Amino acid sequence: MALKKWKKFLLAIMVAIVLVIFGGIIYLKTQSHAPTENAQQIAKKAESSSDWLYFPSNDKTKPMILFYPGALVDSGSYSPWAEKISEAGYPVYIVKMPLDLALLAPNRGSQILTDHPDRPYVIGGHSLGGVMASRFAEEHPKKLAGVFFLASYPDEKGSLKDTKVPVLSLTAGNDHVLNSEAYQKAKQYLPIETEYQEIRGGNHAGFGSYDMQKGDGKSTITDQNKQVAERLVEWLETEVK
Repeated sequence: MALKKWKKFLLAIMVAIVLVIFGGIIYLKTQSHAPTENAQQIAKKAESSSDWLYFPSNDKTKPMILFYPGALVDSGSYSPWAEKISEAGYPVYIVKMPLDLALLAPNRGSQILTDHPDRPYVIGGHSLGGVMASRFAEEHPKKLAGVFFLASYPDEKGSLKDTKVPVLSLTAGNDHVLNSEAYQKAKQYLPIETEYQEIRGGNHAGFGSYDMQKGDGKSTITDQNKQVAERLVEWLETEVK
């Protein structure tokens, strides 16, 4: 009888764990930020797979761009500026993450490198996606041509302080989500030559195209996605070899 009670007890625990996990997944999905209608329309133009959205380019001489989305932000939200980057000659892969969390699949971009072993790449990320992107860059230095951060920074595991490739850190003046103290502290993991730029009037959500993010400041501009594209293209053209 005691053994049966233990089996029932263990079964109850297992059921509870499954329910907690399932409930957590449902909760995360309800918290995820969906693309705006405009971003959704642009995302439909991309080549889509289970692992990424791809905006191709006919130019075979320029590096490809790998991008890691911010936490709980749908990959399609970055389509407006990604399309502009591809039109400038840089093919862009917006990597899709499980539950929209790059933390759960930090190495997902490796398949893209495997598919294009001879092509240089630049990797970037927004918010938490930037942290994971820096770790990926640190672990995959071969063919790495540059790293950029959108309202983000590296951590110790993704330290780039000794890297020889160009690095861009792009922030926004009204971003109230980015932890300023952590951002300043993380500069120790960036090379001295890192280029720092700020989009005046922009906010955290403006690095994508999705709904207002909790705790974020109000944007006073309407062209942040355009500015992101223009600044990235200028940096790629002038700094990335």
